[in-house]
Amino acid sequence: MSADAAEQPGTRERLRDSFDTRLLAPMMLGSVLNPINSSIIAVALVPIGLALRVSSGETAWLVSSLYLATAIGQPVVGRLVDVVGPRTLFLAGGALVGVGGLLGTFAQDLGTLVAARVLIGLGTCAGYPSAMYLIRSEAARTGRDSPATVLTLLTVSSQTVIVIGPTLGGLLIDLGGWRATFAVDVPLAVLVLVLGWRRVPPTRHPDGTRPALSLDVPGVALFSALLAALLVVLMLPSTSTAWLLLVVVAAGGGLVWWERRHDDPFIDVRVLAGNRPLVLTYLRQLLTGLTSYGVLYGLTQWFEEGRGLSPSATGLLLLPLSGAALVVSALTGRRPDVHLKLVVGAVFQLAGALSMLLLASDSPLWFLVVMIVVFGVPQGLLNLGNQNALYHQAEPSRTASSAGLLRTFLYLGAIGSSAAIAAFYTQDGGSAGVHALGWFLVVVSALNVALTVLDPSLRRVGVRGD
Repeated sequence: MSADAAEQPGTRERLRDSFDTRLLAPMMLGSVLNPINSSIIAVALVPIGLALRVSSGETAWLVSSLYLATAIGQPVVGRLVDVVGPRTLFLAGGALVGVGGLLGTFAQDLGTLVAARVLIGLGTCAGYPSAMYLIRSEAARTGRDSPATVLTLLTVSSQTVIVIGPTLGGLLIDLGGWRATFAVDVPLAVLVLVLGWRRVPPTRHPDGTRPALSLDVPGVALFSALLAALLVVLMLPSTSTAWLLLVVVAAGGGLVWWERRHDDPFIDVRVLAGNRPLVLTYLRQLLTGLTSYGVLYGLTQWFEEGRGLSPSATGLLLLPLSGAALVVSALTGRRPDVHLKLVVGAVFQLAGALSMLLLASDSPLWFLVVMIVVFGVPQGLLNLGNQNALYHQAEPSRTASSAGLLRTFLYLGAIGSSAAIAAFYTQDGGSAGVHALGWFLVVVSALNVALTVLDPSLRRVGVRGD
């Protein structure tokens, strides 16, 4: 028997005990569908407003509608992934993204574009919970924690796409107009369907059993009513919408009351009440989203309207954000200390927000580049840190739904940032608006710094190898 033949059984054994790398492509593609649709629209808002003759406040609905759909859909789909496995939901999500892309490509009015964004948002809900589920199931199959590199790849791919998205969007607009930013979803959806069908397993449950299919419909309905009413209040603040605050309070109170008594709740408030570190992680993710999406959409509009840059030039100006995020992620991704990452990231967000107060219509390009790089550092630290914290803090049986809820809080931050932009950019994205947005982000970033520094539980995450 040859030496090669003798080594084959050991080689096969090592492969069985290692992470299945064939899952990486669908995991990363599914996870970036939402970030690419979040970021690519940033440079298209002004061209869409000009083409459809609508204001900056009205085009903000293209941002908030996608995030409302995903904020509701992520934990719903995450819970279904926990129960039935990722494959069916992954494929259905890809199909919805394709339909939404086609609808947006041929839309003739803002209402149709909003509907297309809702479909795209719902379609992107399956990718991230499915990825987190597969990571947990691979750990159960191999009997060891999945490599830290896998979590890092998910975060880095999403961060890269978020920042490259505006550059890609600017190029697409130059080539085919703003409709091309919707058409790009069609080939992406086809790729999702192909990879999902060929590589995502039909079922992969960590404990080897398949729980009974159940969904807390009243809990989902109350959660949806809460978010929808809150969105309208934030986007259209006036005396005519003030009554919706009663809906927010009633739906929120009803959600807590119902979920505490339900045997299989949509959002297990009892677990959350007893898991303070996880709740704080969700709050940090909310504050992170408020700042990062406020920068992505607010600065992008100011670059075009306040500074007079073209969509393609604006996209190129955001590239240093991606470069800084990638460098930071590469240097820190394998380090287990989550606390330091979150503290440094929050401090850099605060520094970037303070620099927004100095912006003017004649601000030199070098200053804009430096500011973008400062904002790029937290891009490479905060989402990765919060994701790693959740992986250690969440119950294994609810990994996908907990991950979905983490994205929900990020999207709540995006909704809040779009509402702030709509409020501060009353007419256009001029310097007065960007300064008001800057002060808002200074307060938000300072809260994030305080919440991170004062959370002692973070010092233990990743240190003991839980």
